[in-house]
Amino acid sequence: MPGPGVTARTVDVLIVGAGPAGLAAGARLAAAGAGTVEIAERERQPGGIPRHCFHGGFGLRDLHRSLHGPEYARRLTDTAVRAGAALRTGVTVTGWAGPRTLQVTGPDGVEQITARAVLLATGARERPRAARLVPGTRPAGVWTTGELQQAVNLYHRPVGTRALVVGADTIAHNAVRALRTAGVTTVALVTERDPLPVPAPFRTVPVLHRTTVTELLGRGRLTGVRLRHADGRSGVIACDTVVFTGDWIPDHELARRGGVPLDPDTRGPAVDTGYRTAVPSVFAAGNLLRGVERAPVAAEEGREAAERILAHLAGESWPAPGPALRVERPLLWVAPNRIHPDGPAPLLGRFVLRTAGARALARLTVTQDGRLLHRDPLPRPVLPTRPLHLRAGWLPRTDPRGGPLTITLTGP
Repeated sequence: MPGPGVTARTVDVLIVGAGPAGLAAGARLAAAGAGTVEIAERERQPGGIPRHCFHGGFGLRDLHRSLHGPEYARRLTDTAVRAGAALRTGVTVTGWAGPRTLQVTGPDGVEQITARAVLLATGARERPRAARLVPGTRPAGVWTTGELQQAVNLYHRPVGTRALVVGADTIAHNAVRALRTAGVTTVALVTERDPLPVPAPFRTVPVLHRTTVTELLGRGRLTGVRLRHADGRSGVIACDTVVFTGDWIPDHELARRGGVPLDPDTRGPAVDTGYRTAVPSVFAAGNLLRGVERAPVAAEEGREAAERILAHLAGESWPAPGPALRVERPLLWVAPNRIHPDGPAPLLGRFVLRTAGARALARLTVTQDGRLLHRDPLPRPVLPTRPLHLRAGWLPRTDPRGGPLTITLTGP
């Protein structure tokens, strides 16, 4: 029973998070007649990360047109609301009062909402400077990409004059784009990785490879960054702004509080190919599963999870967790990361992986208990800056009572 002053009510589906995954799932569920579908979002505006990314390219994959981030977020929001999903912003899901009952705090007080199915779509966040254990003083002028984009694109705040960006992938390039919008010169990109191809619009920015930030300098305001190169050389670059990009971590605190097991590689909820967690009636989708991927990928996962939620509401039994998927270095993670051999294939019939190293020619191999299940030559060079895809045609050959499956990346 809820405590004094706590309102209790029920819905059919409660979605936590109004980013691309949550909004896309809500739209599909409401349009399919899933009953009362509610989306809870702690921010005042829905849309997740895209709403403060003002570059184009959003929507090409799922809406078949190029939109900037805020417009893409509005399209997803409008579609969900028109379909009949109840969208509540400025409310925070703070914990669990039961297996399918969540505690929600908002302007109207505290509620306990019990749902027939719960979809966790809380997304991911960048690790700030403190979490990366970069020593030095604590001056002004230190940002993550998300903080920078909000300051520049949403609030039009001044940023600085000379910036150093930590990272050299797509997210780092988005930071450079935001800095240009604010009239800030990017003096260098710094990355611990080996050299990789740089998109043409960013080739005027120097890239320092195999280099680590070892200290931030300045009191009151950042004055410089101390660097160490792989060959042992060190030096200082003068700047008044530094942007830490990438190094995403799933926003998994709510899942952990609900006893949802996490995958040790992704640090997000472990899910099978139907986006089911090990907790009955609790699903998870989007960037909560593994850190950041492109917004349309998260939206597609939300729609795919919605299909499994509809089947669950119609009486589909909840399967026992199948064998886990594990990766060997240089692979970092795979999602989904559990299998259900009698269930659906994953999104678009493939698994998504990331790697820490680059290779010109490579193949993915899947084994279980020493038995080769699949060998898949990759059609293009492998880079840490883009996802790998593993086709799922081998799923029927797995042993549902066997040990974990191992995915390796090998040469030709």
